[in-house]
Amino acid sequence: MNLHEYQGKELLNKYGVKIQRGLVASTVEEAVNAAKELTESTGTGWHVIKAQVHAGGRGKGGGVKLAKSLDQVKEIADQILGMQLVTPQTSAEGKTVNQVLVAEDVYYPGESETEEYYMSVLLNRATGQNMIMYSPEGGMDIEEVAEKMPEKIFQEIIDPTVGLRPFQASRIAFNLGLEGTAFKEMTKFVFALYNAYIGSDSSMFEINPVLKTSDNQILAVDCKVSLDNNALFRHKDLAELRDVREEDPTEVEAGEAGLNFVKLDGNVGCMVNGAGLAMATMDIIKLSGGSPANFLDVGGTADAERVEKAFRIILRDENVKAILVNIFGGIVRCDRVAQGVIDAYKNMGDAINVPIIVRLQGTNAVEAKKMIDESGLKVLSAITLEEAAQKVKEVV
Repeated sequence: MNLHEYQGKELLNKYGVKIQRGLVASTVEEAVNAAKELTESTGTGWHVIKAQVHAGGRGKGGGVKLAKSLDQVKEIADQILGMQLVTPQTSAEGKTVNQVLVAEDVYYPGESETEEYYMSVLLNRATGQNMIMYSPEGGMDIEEVAEKMPEKIFQEIIDPTVGLRPFQASRIAFNLGLEGTAFKEMTKFVFALYNAYIGSDSSMFEINPVLKTSDNQILAVDCKVSLDNNALFRHKDLAELRDVREEDPTEVEAGEAGLNFVKLDGNVGCMVNGAGLAMATMDIIKLSGGSPANFLDVGGTADAERVEKAFRIILRDENVKAILVNIFGGIVRCDRVAQGVIDAYKNMGDAINVPIIVRLQGTNAVEAKKMIDESGLKVLSAITLEEAAQKVKEVV
């Protein structure tokens, strides 16, 4: 589950990470009032207006702008709120901006120059350990830095059973070229950031940029957080931060129906029970010359109601030219699935306008195939994966 920048910063602040302070606003009036409140509490005269969407590269799309007066706060907030923000990480349609973060200006003059760094905490899947990845080249696309200046990318591997050690935090500050007060502040920052990552059961924290201010403070100026959905039962407060407006409406609806659904860009819809079988089914579709339009796991039950719901969700995709139902009858009997397919097909009537291939294997598979074949419906049955793949190839 992804968080907005302002939510991620609030989470970081709870763990002692210093942040660029700001207030969220849903209207122009709220944005102006937020700027006034920040001026009173922080003394800042300028404000940064940031679109709050689940996507990076907001500045490139015009979603991050500096306001040097209250009039500019009003003008910029009016421009950003409600806009369709297109960034390198959104679709061509972009995302609707429902909120903005009005943040303090932290690039103020002082005794030293401001510096920007990149830092993220995530799982290193190769080692099974946590990792802090960081770079002195903050404020840029980290992918571009990794490609053009790989020597500027550093990693600190952390054994989760031991935790972050002081010498590791010091090494990070040293590799970033810090000294004195800034060095000490960075080590504190790193410890607090890692504690936030562990304490919230997150899968990733990404701060870009981490800012060294002109008075040697270390701040999180931006924040991208991905929480581990499987751990949300331990964090009811964080689960409540979910913003379904930022998610695919079809995926949200599928989740409410108990279906594991992810939309893809192909032309063959998939309805499968079990994630492993779903991945194999997607491979079979690809090998047969088609392309999977979705990942859909109906789980251990596949009655008429659930099958019908799955059909309707799949068929909302105009690119779908066929649907492959691939069920292994272990927990659920194949004949019950077959009856569910037949009942759902009859209930939907003309709503089903593409070929359907049903491959049932396992308990009562022979009886299930007979039911499908004798139903009189335009449903193609298959026994083996090879046979199912051949039928997909024929119809696509």
